[in-house]
Amino acid sequence: MTTAEMDALEAFRAANPAYGETAALDELRAREYARLDAEGQVYLDYTGGGLYADVQLREHMEILRAHTFGNPHSCNPTSQAATVLCEGARAEVLRFFRADPQEYTAIFTLNASGALKLVGESYPFAPGGRYLLTVDNHNSVNGIREFARAAGAEVTYLPVREDDLRLDPAVVKAELGRLDSGAPGLFAFPAQSNFSGVQHSLQWMATAQTEGWDVLLDAAAFAPTNRLDLSVHKPDFVSISFYKMFGYPTGIGTLLARRESLKKLRRPWFAGGTITIASAQGGGHFLADGETGFEDGTINYLGIPAVEIGLRHMDAVGVELIHQRVEMLSGWVLGELAELRHSNGRALVTIYGPTGTEGRGGTLAMNFYDNAGERIDFRTVEQKASDAGISLRSGCFCNPGVGEVINGLTGEDMAAYFREFGPISFDDFINKLAGRATGAVRVSFGIASTFADAQRFMAFARTMLR
Repeated sequence: MTTAEMDALEAFRAANPAYGETAALDELRAREYARLDAEGQVYLDYTGGGLYADVQLREHMEILRAHTFGNPHSCNPTSQAATVLCEGARAEVLRFFRADPQEYTAIFTLNASGALKLVGESYPFAPGGRYLLTVDNHNSVNGIREFARAAGAEVTYLPVREDDLRLDPAVVKAELGRLDSGAPGLFAFPAQSNFSGVQHSLQWMATAQTEGWDVLLDAAAFAPTNRLDLSVHKPDFVSISFYKMFGYPTGIGTLLARRESLKKLRRPWFAGGTITIASAQGGGHFLADGETGFEDGTINYLGIPAVEIGLRHMDAVGVELIHQRVEMLSGWVLGELAELRHSNGRALVTIYGPTGTEGRGGTLAMNFYDNAGERIDFRTVEQKASDAGISLRSGCFCNPGVGEVINGLTGEDMAAYFREFGPISFDDFINKLAGRATGAVRVSFGIASTFADAQRFMAFARTMLR
C-alpha cells in the first residue's frame, strides 16, 4: 500500500469510525475469498452475481461425497435422503427470511425470473383488472405485462422522478386507489433497483394491500446486503435469487408466497411432480397443493442443499454487518466521484439516483464524460476497467425503464424507434441512438468488498481525467 493509499484509508476510517466494527469481513475475505487477491481481481459486480466462499463448496461437496441421493419423488432410501435435505433447505429459506411457515411457503425455481414467471402466468388477470408496476423494474417483471395484456387487464407504469429516481408518493397513492372493488390487481416493484440502487419504500406493500392489491416484491437486488423480514413486511409474493446472495449454487431461486395468495394462482399447464393424478385417456388432472403444484418436474435435489449452506454462511457472517460495510464503502465512493473534475472544471461523472446513502443500496450507476462534456461510451469504460483488472458492468442491466429516464427518452421516442428499427441487437440499437444511449456504468459492493477495492476503482476513475 502506498503512502497516499494509507493516508486515504486513515481519512476514511476517521470519517467512518464504525468501519472498524466490520473488520471480521476483512478476515473473511482473506480466509474464504482469497482467490480474489491471488488473481489480482477487483470484483465490483455483486448485483450481477454474488461470490461464493470456499467453505460453501467444501461443505456441499462433503455432503455429496459421503451420501447417495436419488430423485425425491419416491419412498426408497436414497429418495428419502434427498427429500430430507430439500425440505430442510426449504425450512431454512423460510427461517432466514423470518417467514412463518404457517403463513408462507417457499417454491424452488430455476432463478428469480422463473419465480416471477410463475406468478405472471398464473395470476388471474382479467378485463377490469390491473397490473401496476414501477418504471424501475427488471425485465422479468416487465415481461409479466404480456400475460396481463393477453387476459385483457390494464397495464400501468408508475414513473420515477428524474432527479433522484424515486417514486412520487402522491402518484403511487392515486394509482393504488384506482382498483375496482373485487377486481384482480397485481402491484409489482423492486425492494432495491438493480440499476441505480434506489430502495423503494416497503411501506407501499401494506398500503396496496389495504386497497385490495396483491403485491409482488422483487427482492433479488435487495436480499444480498439487506435484511428482508417477512414477519414485518408481508408481500404476497417475493422473488429471490440465491446466486446473487451468496454466489453458489447458480440455477436455483425461490418464490416466497403467502399460502392464501398462492390459492389465487391458476397454472396454465401441469408437469411431472406437480399433480396428484393425471389421465391420458380421461383428459383430467388434479394439481397438488401448495409448493408441490408449482415445482415443475424434478427439483435440483443435488444443488438445493447448497442453498441451506449458503444461507447459514450469510447468517454466520451477518447480513447487518454486510449492510453496514457496503453502506460505508458506497458513501465514500459517491463522495469521491462527485469531486472528480477535469482540468477545465467539467465534471468527470454523473451519478444517477441519490448522491448519499440514505434510501439506497450498494449499487451505483453512473456515466463518464470527457473534458468537452461528451459522454464516454459505457462499453468503452467497461473495457478499460477490464484491462485494469476491475469487474464492473455496463449497459441497461435488464432495466430499460430507468435507462430511458436518465437519458430523457420518452415512450413516444421508444415506440418510434421500435417501428423504425425492427428486431435488432442491443449494441446495434445503442449505435442507432446516436448519443442517446439507454445505459450506464454500474459498480456494486457486497460481502467480500474492502476499502482497497473502492480505492482501486477510484484510481481507475482518475485515469479518465484530462
